[in-house]
Amino acid sequence: MQVNNVTNSDMEKNLANPTENIVCAIDIGTSKIAALVGRRNQFGKIEILGIGNCPSFGVQRGVVINIARTVESIKKAVMDAERQSGIKFQKVHVGIAGQHIKSLQHRGILTRNNNDTWISYEDIQKLKNEMYKLALPPGDRILHVLPQEYIVDNEPGIYNEPIGMMGIRLEGNFHIITGAETAIQNIERCITIAGLEVASIELEPLASADAVLSKEELEGGVCLVDIGGGTTDIAIFENFVIRHTAVIPFGGNIITEDLRNFRILKEQAEVLKVRYGSAIPFEELRNKHVSIQGEGGTRAIGKNEVNLLAVSKVISARVKEILAHVAFQINLSKFDKRLIGGIVLTGGGSQLQHLTQLTESETGQSARLGLPREHLATTKVADIDSPIYATGIGLLIRGFKLRDEEALSNQDALFVESVTKKDIKVEEEKVTTPVVENTVVDITEKIEEEEPMIVAEDEPVKKRTSKPSLISSLGSKLGNWIKSDVEDFDTK
Repeated sequence: MQVNNVTNSDMEKNLANPTENIVCAIDIGTSKIAALVGRRNQFGKIEILGIGNCPSFGVQRGVVINIARTVESIKKAVMDAERQSGIKFQKVHVGIAGQHIKSLQHRGILTRNNNDTWISYEDIQKLKNEMYKLALPPGDRILHVLPQEYIVDNEPGIYNEPIGMMGIRLEGNFHIITGAETAIQNIERCITIAGLEVASIELEPLASADAVLSKEELEGGVCLVDIGGGTTDIAIFENFVIRHTAVIPFGGNIITEDLRNFRILKEQAEVLKVRYGSAIPFEELRNKHVSIQGEGGTRAIGKNEVNLLAVSKVISARVKEILAHVAFQINLSKFDKRLIGGIVLTGGGSQLQHLTQLTESETGQSARLGLPREHLATTKVADIDSPIYATGIGLLIRGFKLRDEEALSNQDALFVESVTKKDIKVEEEKVTTPVVENTVVDITEKIEEEEPMIVAEDEPVKKRTSKPSLISSLGSKLGNWIKSDVEDFDTK
């Protein structure tokens, strides 16, 4: 893929270390396709180097329905991001959503053979990999295996990975997210045809959560509502663990379609919703009107006068329907009384005026607008902290997390290998070291078994100079004592 206004020397300079601190991501949405490239600085913040945005014409409700048009949009978005950043896209992290996304709970058990060693990162990965062997309905594929709780030797309540603990029986409760195999393959095919390579496929609400939720909200309990163009994604977190996920097949585009009943074009309906739309129909809107060119063009229909109160009532009715589904999913998760952080709204549809107030009144939960600012460094790219880029920024964050996990796995493997080598060296030293326990006995036996000295006939016999043994000296003393007692008896 050629990059305009970027020379080969500049590209090679920028890509001298392309995999060090740079990650590329593509958000394939119903209304837009966004390509982002970011770099992580020394403070752990992400600096956006470039962003490309292109309308999406081949995606409907989060699912690719036209390969050619989706590939065309991907190429345009990637080209804009490459031109702005000077970075050539290679591997990309891609988001996925849609009504085909499902979730289930499952427990895994791993019995460790060696109870003399601690639980390692390899044991945790082995337990997770067992979850990918679950029997699923035909046509489904596992996207994520998310741990909720670990149990070591029947001791529950371990929410962090128990690396370094001693134990024989390792168990884990997992939240497993699946998706349709065909939908996943279509996304992979679009990325491949566009000349790129898929690094990972991430669930979009998880990516958005990484971008807009704070640590306090993740710990206390929070419901993320990502209102996109074709779908509304829900993710509930508590104690830093995901508890529930769901996808509602309604988004901002259905509101736009409802506004077309005012006899206006789709583009005009979108502008009407964004600029003048309100989620709450206030009475003061009754006397306000907007003049919009109708579908008749230059014919007799001419311009349309649209009343903003009527527009607000249409928007409010559809938003209430979406929020009713959100409230149902919250009650279904049984976390309705435990959401200390309330509801966080993000995505392009969350920019609707007075949406937070309507959300609070319809669900009974506190609500706020989630902006992807916490993890961003200062950048020259304008309007990057808009909620419409929450998913794209979250994909960059998850890309860096995957690199950190891979580095942790390599470090753990090197540590285990070094410890194993030390153990082998110690065992070898034990084997090669001479045993000195029987040294004295061996020397004594050698003295006792020593052959008598052979002397030539002409030579005088030399007295033995070797030191007598302990037994012989005791025998001679005993003999002398008996001899002296006999002589004393004879004299008497």
